[in-house]
Amino acid sequence: MKNISYIIKSHMPHSLYSLYIKIVYKRKIGKKCNLRNPQAYTEKIQWSKLYRTNDLITQLSDKIAVRKWVKSRIGSEYLIPCIGGIYKSADEIDFDSLPDSFVIKANHGSGFIIIVNNKCEADFDYIRKKIKGWMKTNYAFVSMETQYKSIRPLIYIEKNLLSGSREDLPDYKFFCFNGKVFCSYTMIDYAMNHSSGKIGFFDRDYVLMPYHRKDYEPITEQLKKPKNYELMVEIAEKLSRGFSHVRVDLYNVDGKIYFGEMTFTNASGLCQFEPEKFDRILGEQWDLDSGI
Repeated sequence: MKNISYIIKSHMPHSLYSLYIKIVYKRKIGKKCNLRNPQAYTEKIQWSKLYRTNDLITQLSDKIAVRKWVKSRIGSEYLIPCIGGIYKSADEIDFDSLPDSFVIKANHGSGFIIIVNNKCEADFDYIRKKIKGWMKTNYAFVSMETQYKSIRPLIYIEKNLLSGSREDLPDYKFFCFNGKVFCSYTMIDYAMNHSSGKIGFFDRDYVLMPYHRKDYEPITEQLKKPKNYELMVEIAEKLSRGFSHVRVDLYNVDGKIYFGEMTFTNASGLCQFEPEKFDRILGEQWDLDSGI
């Protein structure tokens, strides 16, 4: 069952989107949102939700459609292998034909993911129910990220990069502005429980920065630079070329790099940074007129 907030947003006229976004921003961030002349990074994300919408951003926000585009830019060797086909509903999936370990995802939003490490222990009734909930959700009305509005919901299944003895899969998220990496954050200890993850911001050379997100535990010590890190930066910049801002997510498994996703409205622009000045520092990197 959809909550009241989702129902209100899904029936809201477009003319009220900006008012709603300002109200939520004030409640989450604690200050007014300047949409006419946004300066902070989180303000620019709110502006982006309203005015930075086009067919290409929608295509690249679709986690299935983006694969073809990524292949054309950097090659298919960086794509996580898919298992089986593309599914319109949970009932189409033949779970018996799947390997012992896999990851189920939906293409039309964020957080639509189920990791199955051992098929023999999986609750497929729960999985089917979860997928049916995804398919009834238009993610645009979860947090007003309108690039998702016209994406047709589909299910796909990927190889599980956590298979074997690996217990964690660091997620490297590169903040790219006008085709250049400014910084990234690494997320660790999140694979089986996203809320338990730790985040650390790193500069372009992978040196830990004195900033973090208030909604996650911080990484407080310098991490070892991942193998082939410079190639990761190169890939992120190739994928971000032509965009005023995009977050490019990559995985690195013992030096083997995999594409994760392209994110155009990072955390829906509703996360608080510590110290607060990092919100302004990130915002200074983003020239809204420099690209798509």
